[in-house]
Amino acid sequence: MQTDITALLAAHGDGQADALDRLVPLVYQDLRRMARGHLRRRRPNDTLNTTGLVHEVYLRLVDQSRASWRDRGHFFAVSAIAMRQIVVDHARRRTRLKRGGDQVLVPLEDAPDLAAREADQVIAIDQALQALAALDPRLARVVECRYFAGLSEEETAEALQVSVRTAQREWYKARAWLRDALGGGA
Repeated sequence: MQTDITALLAAHGDGQADALDRLVPLVYQDLRRMARGHLRRRRPNDTLNTTGLVHEVYLRLVDQSRASWRDRGHFFAVSAIAMRQIVVDHARRRTRLKRGGDQVLVPLEDAPDLAAREADQVIAIDQALQALAALDPRLARVVECRYFAGLSEEETAEALQVSVRTAQREWYKARAWLRDALGGGA
């Protein structure tokens, strides 16, 4: 199956319009697993759900008519980045007062600053990740794969074309850096 995925990715890069349509059924469950892992940390009443996130990723991938993905791992790494961007954009939209982004349906006693805190946290993580990417882009990609896409150590290593031990070591370093950057709160 990995060969099928890689062949379809190459066909899409060569301009075969139907290749992505044939690819989606093969990777859909993996993308859903990534999205579930990513959204697990969100509120249950959030408007962004697993299916919606996967479909948004698909729309972004379709929009890249001549994308050249090296292999399955590279495709999932690109998908992880797209998921992160979608979730951050969603958080930013929720914080815009003109759209009522700070309003959340919760019991009155639980209402104080709940939505604003969560959206602010997502944005703070994104800003810290951008700062980390400026220092060490591969550490930032490890975070995108592990935290945002929910990839395993092995899948992350495959996506970044490094050894599993390197992926583990860089995940540890990235988490420590982000913990310091975020004031020890994440």
